Amino acid sequence: MSDPLLSLVSVGLLSIACQYLAYKIRLPAILPLLIVGIIVGPVLGVLNADDLFGDLLFPVVSLSVAIILFEGSLTLKFSDIRGHGNMVRNLCSIGVVVTWAVATIAARYAMDFPWQLAFLFGAIVTVTGPTVIVPMIRTVRPQTNVANILRWEGIVIDPIGALLAVLVYEYIVASQAEAITHTMITFGKTIGMGICLGLAGGYLLGICLRKSWIPHYLQNTAVLTLMLGVFAASNYVAHESGLLAVTILGMVLANMKNVDVEDILEFKETLSVLLISGLFILLASRLQLDAVTNLGAGALIVLVAIMFVARPLSVAISSIGTGLNWRELALISWIAPRGIVAAAVSALFSLKLEEIGYEGAGIVVPIVFLVIITTVVLQSLTAKPVAQLLKMRAPPPNGFLIFGGSKFNRMLAKEMQNQKIPVVIADTNWDAIKETRMQETPAYFGNPASDHAARHMEMSRIGTVLIMSPYKQLNPLISYHFEYTMGKDKVWGLTNNEQATRPSHQVGKHYAKRMALFDEGVTYGYLASSVSHGATVKTTRITEEFSYEDYLETYGGRVTPLIAIDKSNRTHVVLFGKDLKIEAGWRLVSMVRPEDEPV
Repeated sequence: MSDPLLSLVSVGLLSIACQYLAYKIRLPAILPLLIVGIIVGPVLGVLNADDLFGDLLFPVVSLSVAIILFEGSLTLKFSDIRGHGNMVRNLCSIGVVVTWAVATIAARYAMDFPWQLAFLFGAIVTVTGPTVIVPMIRTVRPQTNVANILRWEGIVIDPIGALLAVLVYEYIVASQAEAITHTMITFGKTIGMGICLGLAGGYLLGICLRKSWIPHYLQNTAVLTLMLGVFAASNYVAHESGLLAVTILGMVLANMKNVDVEDILEFKETLSVLLISGLFILLASRLQLDAVTNLGAGALIVLVAIMFVARPLSVAISSIGTGLNWRELALISWIAPRGIVAAAVSALFSLKLEEIGYEGAGIVVPIVFLVIITTVVLQSLTAKPVAQLLKMRAPPPNGFLIFGGSKFNRMLAKEMQNQKIPVVIADTNWDAIKETRMQETPAYFGNPASDHAARHMEMSRIGTVLIMSPYKQLNPLISYHFEYTMGKDKVWGLTNNEQATRPSHQVGKHYAKRMALFDEGVTYGYLASSVSHGATVKTTRITEEFSYEDYLETYGGRVTPLIAIDKSNRTHVVLFGKDLKIEAGWRLVSMVRPEDEPV
């Protein structure tokens, strides 16, 4: 395309289309992004990133990768490593070293890489990442402990692997000096300046956020611009130290006490989606197909070493003392697709090494992209059958995500827990979440439709979403999000009894059909009022001697059936206009109002 404006707009449209396609077919977005980039670049030749950006390509890619690494490091809380078991900790430490060593040796001897380039490649492919792991877990539905290990490994290993790759790259750049003494001095200066500016920048920025010196509406923009300022300043003082500085800066912010980074993280995730989508199409458009096809048999050996040697070996060593059985270890060994950080970092480092005249740097991107595509495609297609073969798939999820932390919702959640039904409450109100956690019910503070929730919220046992919050603008968005991710008839909400009479509260017909929870006239206000007048949530077992009809006759108009649990422990939501045949052996969770409740 000769028109730069048209090219930029086309990249944006294609990137959003790829993200939407990945969302619909439940595949990692990186796959359609890379494929489309290759099609519009080397295949059709309609997009040329070098012509489009010229001398600005390198700075644009650098700033984009800096933002991606900063966003990843914001998720690295040391308490998460401690709080998710020895297996996650070992995979993100010992496992990284094992994978790095095996991939390095394979690249050195199978591809005849120089040792420095082999070490860089090995560091890059240690990273999996949540953007590729989470969609796969959702499809495979492994048992809960395995799902948690895989998800948290992806979250934690993202910044660790990126930091390792940055350190190796900085050593390569420093080693271009002829004298080893000068190399070590340059490398030390780079590392020292990156760490110092990252620590100082993170601490000062954290103080500003903690003391609210930055107005709330400016926080996201201020953090972004100040982070980029630290990146540029670090690079200016010590060549190529900026990526290390922003990674350290993010880690400092994530682990400072009384510094809330959730809003910042959500903003960065949104920005990262935009950057990653466009960046990957641009980077893939620069990929030369002959460079991939000319990799030869050595590339196959590297792939086999990464997938069938490095991963099983790292899992086996990391599992010592964890008590995991061989089936769990086998499934963990098979699911390790490479993702966004690997592709972005490899492309950036290749550009930089080519710029300083490092021989053979151009081979890194084709081999890394081949690893990404192979692992994502092969494991996405086979992970589910492998889990079935190993008998490691979890039973169909029967738990509930309740959006809204009201007192009634907390009472319902507690009763469901008493019946051994998994429940998670999500709310954007901290007081409600605090009360939820005090009763030891799992809770998520924030928007459950966010990328952060997708990575952090335990959803493997959740089969139904109940929209029961007072947030009338947010409720439909949550409903649409989970309908796409979980399917139809999995999301239900409370009616508001207002859509027909008040235009300001009208909702779409599709969403209105979902507003059928429990019974006609059961609104958020009705439930809150009932609880304030002494209503309770209790479970009644239906038997041959005490039938459903006896139950209704006993409680009369004081009872509102909520959720039925059948003999197989499957849950059924009571819906207005939908008959539910309650049989003997079932349990019925209901709200019962007191006999003396005022009318």
